[in-house]
Amino acid sequence: MTRKFETVAVGGTFDEFHKGHKALLLKAFEVGAHTVIGLSTDDLALKLKKNHEVAPYEKRLKELTDFLKRQGVLKRAEIVPLESPDGITLSKGPAQALVVSQETEARAREINRKRKAKGLLPLHVIVVNMVPAEDHLAISTTRIKQKEIDREGRLLRT
Repeated sequence: MTRKFETVAVGGTFDEFHKGHKALLLKAFEVGAHTVIGLSTDDLALKLKKNHEVAPYEKRLKELTDFLKRQGVLKRAEIVPLESPDGITLSKGPAQALVVSQETEARAREINRKRKAKGLLPLHVIVVNMVPAEDHLAISTTRIKQKEIDREGRLLRT
């Protein structure tokens, strides 16, 4: 299968690795021959002021790597520490596209404004719909941490 882009970028904290994360990553591998995955460092996760504790980087890295192995795409992946919200996207690097969730689409648009200001070509932005839980609300790490849903979006309480 021919991929639309040689290299795509995707980033996240990937805490409580869930069905929404899987959909985002699978889309990246669907459209890109090579995928650079920025995984938020512990320092960045703190700066992002999540409304819950975040698992340590090494634990999140292991869950991410295990998923990529199971999907048979680990050889097409490059996982890099994400130390700022923009990651590698403001450099003249190899990525032609950025895969984001609906929740982070505005961030992608801001990245392209910054790229334009630096004289760089914009990245193609591919937006992945949020994955709904059984109650039709988006699956999120916050909802999982609050024990509303599990990682597959099944309701744990009513």
